[in-house]
Amino acid sequence: MIPSDKVLTEEGIGPAHKGRILLIACGALAREIVDLKEANGWTHLDLTCLPAKYHLWPEKITEAVTEAVEKHRDSYDEIFVVYADCGTGGGLEARCAELGVNMIPGPHCYSFFEGNDTFAAREEFTAFYLTDFLVRQFDAFVWKPMGLDRHPELRDMYFGNYEKLVYQAQTDDPALDAKAEDCAKRLGLAYERRFTGYGDLKTELAKL
Repeated sequence: MIPSDKVLTEEGIGPAHKGRILLIACGALAREIVDLKEANGWTHLDLTCLPAKYHLWPEKITEAVTEAVEKHRDSYDEIFVVYADCGTGGGLEARCAELGVNMIPGPHCYSFFEGNDTFAAREEFTAFYLTDFLVRQFDAFVWKPMGLDRHPELRDMYFGNYEKLVYQAQTDDPALDAKAEDCAKRLGLAYERRFTGYGDLKTELAKL
């Protein structure tokens, strides 16, 4: 009888988690990661997500990631954190180093979706970015949390220094494109769509 925490392999009986990698990711990236896993046959990667709304309170991210790593460490051969800095001021990178786990490089997902080097070279200081996820969840993650549904006059306070909305498209979806353009109109910004695909997200996960 093989114990429940073991599996029979060509090398003999070994740990059930042999060769498995856990991705601890932001919930805003869940759909993209699942799509990449399925498209590339990355069956050795498991995924657990933290609430996407932590981006509204980035001070929660580092501790939440720490708890997830400690909870799952004994069940996996490797853990990879699918967050960039994401407003933690370097805190998440430092904590991941302490925990001995790697994370995706970059300041935020807008950067790694476009490719960190490409994004840095643009030096766009007056652009507001949306991804596929944020286009779908614009009201829940932008419009309502900022109070624009109740106080539209706050638009100038929040977005007065922005010039355009850039939709970084991970997929070719005309419906999302139309919704993103409507988001730009609601914010009074010029509209630009860039197809980025998965950028450095795909590159980093492929290394695993």
